[in-house]
Amino acid sequence: MAKEIFMPKLSSTMEVGTLLQWFKEEGDLVEVGEPLFEIMTDKINIEVESYEEGTLLKRYFEEDDEVPINHVVGYIGEAGEEVPDSPPGESGVSSKPAARETPEQQPEAEMTENPSEQPEKVRATPAARRVAREREIHLTEVDGSGPNGRIHQADVESFAPAAAAAVASRATPLAEKVAAAEGVDLQQVAGTGSRGKIYRADVEKAGQPAALGAQPAKRVKMAGIRKAVADRMLHSKTTAPHVTLNSEIDMSEAVAMRKQLLGPIEQQTGYRLSYTEIILKATAHALKRHPNINVSLEGNEIVHHGAINIGLAVALENGLLVPVIKDADRKGLAELTVACKTAGQAAKASKLKPDEMSGGTFTISNLGMYAVDTFNPVINQPESAILGIGRINEKPVGLNGQIVLRPMMGVGLSFDHRVIDGAPAAAFLTDLKAVLENPYELLM
Repeated sequence: MAKEIFMPKLSSTMEVGTLLQWFKEEGDLVEVGEPLFEIMTDKINIEVESYEEGTLLKRYFEEDDEVPINHVVGYIGEAGEEVPDSPPGESGVSSKPAARETPEQQPEAEMTENPSEQPEKVRATPAARRVAREREIHLTEVDGSGPNGRIHQADVESFAPAAAAAVASRATPLAEKVAAAEGVDLQQVAGTGSRGKIYRADVEKAGQPAALGAQPAKRVKMAGIRKAVADRMLHSKTTAPHVTLNSEIDMSEAVAMRKQLLGPIEQQTGYRLSYTEIILKATAHALKRHPNINVSLEGNEIVHHGAINIGLAVALENGLLVPVIKDADRKGLAELTVACKTAGQAAKASKLKPDEMSGGTFTISNLGMYAVDTFNPVINQPESAILGIGRINEKPVGLNGQIVLRPMMGVGLSFDHRVIDGAPAAAFLTDLKAVLENPYELLM
């Protein structure tokens, strides 16, 4: 019996997934654990593996289609099995394959139709489809060099239609008419439509003399990771009463310790120890002493976490992701260096798995690489606290009756006042400051 392939729910906020590419064509054999297709969620891009083995019988959606979670995107089964011609919707709602029609049941016109006139589905690799989409090339025009005429990436790259024809294919008929009347070269026009589609307004704008001063506003639809971040930040700020405590920490000893450990840790792990790992280790150390900060609010219950799992906010071009370093209090600085560096690389490459972003109990947002002294971060719910890290900057401070320059770091601890009161939060921040100003106890 044919088995459903459905759009998985990969996060608590995911409602739809965008299908980026298929790795298999209809009729291809599929093994358990083999990647079937790639999707983009509100957080990450991820390859979806097959839970079944057999033949890919049907694909209902193509690249760039948005599919609701749990909806059937295709079927796997034995070659020749009957499956519905159209997507049956949510998994389990209508999974019964369509019945086979006998020749007597089929309309006469359908029986006499010439099979050779039926449109044939283009066979192409995912890479070939991606390049064709980027270059606005119709795959029906490309000759494939693979088995059964399958089109490979090299076939698309070597296909070079005339530039004018390529541009014309993405211009509306009215845009072409206006361009001809006003003498505008369509090759010099930037289209504002989907995939660079050129409209009349684009041609008229290109025909006008360049204006001096301000450039026209650009509108971009809020979607994907950007929308997910916006929704979560709005929900956090409107549901949790944020209170932020600010402090300055003398990082002199932390700077000295990093210099001493830099070489050995890099030699052991291949990664350079940064202040992020030292701060993360110190935060985990302080959280262990102050378990009333390592909590979450779920409904009407305050959850006191047994594990210390610290999330690291990683900035992306269109938002941010928060990979979670599990059991941070049990890891040494070398192990934390590897964990933080690999998590950051995976986040920036959109290769994080859902379980690598779940289970956080506390978050650190580090803006120390920018000219930011301190800031008030927004809580990453359902957690109840987040630490914002500013830059390390030399400042004049009073020390033993003298004014000296010391490397000072500004921090801001935001906490949910429904769950955490000011005094416990201040005690945690005070302890964290003490640990970072005497960091060698982290090595004990």
